[in-house]
Amino acid sequence: MRSEYPAKVLLAWGEAIAGHRELRDWLLKNGYPELGLFTHALHHKQEAREWLLKNGHPHLMALIRGVEGDKDALEWLERNGFHVLQQMALAGDGDEEAFQWLLKHGHRELAVISKRIHKVKTDIDEDNSDPHKYPGR
Repeated sequence: MRSEYPAKVLLAWGEAIAGHRELRDWLLKNGYPELGLFTHALHHKQEAREWLLKNGHPHLMALIRGVEGDKDALEWLERNGFHVLQQMALAGDGDEEAFQWLLKHGHRELAVISKRIHKVKTDIDEDNSDPHKYPGR
């Protein structure tokens, strides 16, 4: 991840994760395709996941995999010096201590983004377990 994204970009990323399509498209067209595609990858779009890996953003894919509970991804983030992203992944998976760590260490924007990621993850999990959404279950 770039060492510093401008605050307006982080704000746009958080809104894109929350479902704001116009801001997602703005990220894609204005020099932040990795953040725009992150939103697609978070929703299990395989092409977006592959793009992140092939275009120098394996840390963002590891963030998503960490949110999904992948222990290897969390270890990879730690091993490769992405401690803040590791905490985001944990917070995005519902870990309140990780959320508090982000706040305590001055990463308020990333803490808020991790809550948005958690909401998306929870919504996806609920959709996948709702027997009314998938006939024949």
